[in-house]
Amino acid sequence: MAKPVVVIQGHPDPAGGHLCHALADAYAAGAATGGHTLERIEVAQLDFPILRSAAEFESGTVAPDIKSAQDAIMRADHLILLYPMWLGTMPALFKAFLEQCFRPGFALGTDGRWDELLAGKSARIVVTMGMPALFYRWYYGAHSLKSLERNILGFVGIAPIRESLFGGVEAVSDAKRAKWLKKMEALGRKGE
Repeated sequence: MAKPVVVIQGHPDPAGGHLCHALADAYAAGAATGGHTLERIEVAQLDFPILRSAAEFESGTVAPDIKSAQDAIMRADHLILLYPMWLGTMPALFKAFLEQCFRPGFALGTDGRWDELLAGKSARIVVTMGMPALFYRWYYGAHSLKSLERNILGFVGIAPIRESLFGGVEAVSDAKRAKWLKKMEALGRKGE
């Protein structure tokens, strides 16, 4: 069944050309052949400030680019979040984007209410990293991934949340990279 999907590409380099961009492109191509409607958010192309206080988070002005991103997220049934792992977690720009987007009144209730305003949406997190993905899961316990799943996406009601981890990206062969792109295209076709 076709569904509205939003791809949130969180690599902070506005020049593009990275594996995250290629994976997002492959997913988008698959979604198009699968009949899904797709919107794309390129975080590096957006203009927004970082939040510096609880007051800004709770009631500060929402930048126009963030409002457009929130509108796209609201229209979607399924979110794809792609980013490279930097220093063991997501890049700062991507975290700042999530802080801006998932604010009270949009993703959370206001006045201390625990309303999960994004319930009914599902997500897939796609992370690229230099270390082997198995090592990240085994040795580090996938701590930053679990934090995103539980403390951000799950906290606002998004479920189920699936993940795709691509490790050893600096040394990957062209054949393995092509396999990863095919996998993302297949997930896009299914809208997963």
